[in-house]
Amino acid sequence: MGHGGNVIQELTTDHREVEEIFGRIEALPPGSKDRKDLADQATIELVRHSVAEEAYLYPAVREHVSGGDALADKELADHAKAERIMKDLEGMQADDPRFDTTMAQLMSEIRSHLTDEENNLFPRLEAACPPDTLMDLGDKVRRAKKTAPTRPHPSAPDTPPANKLLAPGTGLVDRMRDALSGRGKQS
Repeated sequence: MGHGGNVIQELTTDHREVEEIFGRIEALPPGSKDRKDLADQATIELVRHSVAEEAYLYPAVREHVSGGDALADKELADHAKAERIMKDLEGMQADDPRFDTTMAQLMSEIRSHLTDEENNLFPRLEAACPPDTLMDLGDKVRRAKKTAPTRPHPSAPDTPPANKLLAPGTGLVDRMRDALSGRGKQS
């Protein structure tokens, strides 16, 4: 993840990538080990994306968009719910009887969130921010995703400044764990 362009283009491309992973999961038979591998890959991408949004997108929404506090608070609540689902999913294998139901719940939650962002938040932010501000936010989001955690941490702070201070260290630990376990690597 790191595509270029302004913040809206960057995040919309992330949305398409996650949707593509979801489609691949849905195409596999229940119980397939590949479903778990793809669920881990989706979780990695979603956590990195969410951390970057929480660090830069939502503060910009609060600053620039009329009614931005309520809008950002709603998006943060969506993230918290999705993160709890991802944490549950993290402890399951594909043959766990709860895996398919939990994965379907995550996909539903994420799809609803993405639609809301693309149809409501992004147009409002684009109307309220100058193009150079949107480009700067895109750069910040790309940098944040490079050091962001890759595993769900539901109890971690989701607002600045604490999230910006803790995310890089947590991200480093997560990436080390992923490298040692092979998590997120496609076979």
